[in-house]
Amino acid sequence: MRRSILSGAPWESLVGYARAVISGDFVFVAGTVGRDPVTGVLPETVTDQCANALAIIAAALADAGASFSDVVRVTYYLRDRADFEPCWPQLRAAFGANPPASTVIFADLVDPAMKIEIEVTAHRLPK
Repeated sequence: MRRSILSGAPWESLVGYARAVISGDFVFVAGTVGRDPVTGVLPETVTDQCANALAIIAAALADAGASFSDVVRVTYYLRDRADFEPCWPQLRAAFGANPPASTVIFADLVDPAMKIEIEVTAHRLPK
């Protein structure tokens, strides 16, 4: 079984991707930045961008019948090394007692105002 989850963001149709894809028991959530999905505003701080990205990811996971406790892999992309540590409390809170394997990559992002992008893979266990 394969199903795409679309958030309605204009970038999905412009670029040609889905917010998430369910394939069997796995959910692959695309790299997600902290642009507010309602207003389109990109907050200035990395912590506000991180909070928005996590909320968008949580919604995609919920639509797929999963949650952060099902996430087995996460990749963080940041422009600046100094921006990662301020996000740690939010990341610990999101993943709780089920931390996933993770990778951090420091790289340019599509928009210079973007400070963090988060990509996750979840494994939904049969209920």
